[in-house]
Amino acid sequence: MARYEGQARYRLLGKAVSIANVSLQGWLLALAWGSPVGVPRQLAAFAAAFLLADFVNGLVHMYMDGNDDYTSVVGPLVAAFHLHHRTPKYRRANLLAVYFNESGAKLWLVGYLLLAIAAVRMAAVPPVVAWGLAWFGILSSVAEVSHYCCHVLDSGWVRVLRRVGLLLSMRHHGPHHRLDNVNYAFLNGATDPLLNAIARRWAPGYRDNTDVHYATYTGAGTANR
Repeated sequence: MARYEGQARYRLLGKAVSIANVSLQGWLLALAWGSPVGVPRQLAAFAAAFLLADFVNGLVHMYMDGNDDYTSVVGPLVAAFHLHHRTPKYRRANLLAVYFNESGAKLWLVGYLLLAIAAVRMAAVPPVVAWGLAWFGILSSVAEVSHYCCHVLDSGWVRVLRRVGLLLSMRHHGPHHRLDNVNYAFLNGATDPLLNAIARRWAPGYRDNTDVHYATYTGAGTANR
């Protein structure tokens, strides 16, 4: 954790990943835009991508919360990720800045977007699939904004989006911080019943594992995810 806080290269890596993710999301969206679909198929692509983004990002969250590989080159990034349980409050920021900055935590998303772009360009996937791939990439970053809003914002429009199921509520997400090994999803939490079943079977939990590793850490804790 101290290595993450003290070495600028890890912050530079985060910025590079943010730039890559946002740029590739734009490219993939542009490719999908060239293959128009009707409203019913567009809604179907969005709904499928929404549920899949909630599940996959929750699955990655589950893996990271239990990952204690601190000795590898990315070990400081893993350690910094765990500080969210210690300092769950975000710094207040513009939502576009949150979208950009928090996309820097998603190194895996760069690989997904590159594969999705290759699939759309070379494999001639159906237009509805191209849109689904694009929506999934974008919603994976929107999940970070939803998580930010859950912890920081309670304005009228946020409450409306929570009420219709498009954003995560603290009522749903709170048990992730109060309890152990539950409610990993953070787009809207719809897939948490499935994720919780997976966690009970395979995840070690974080309360008595990775959470104890920062007990003696006295740094600021800048990783707010």
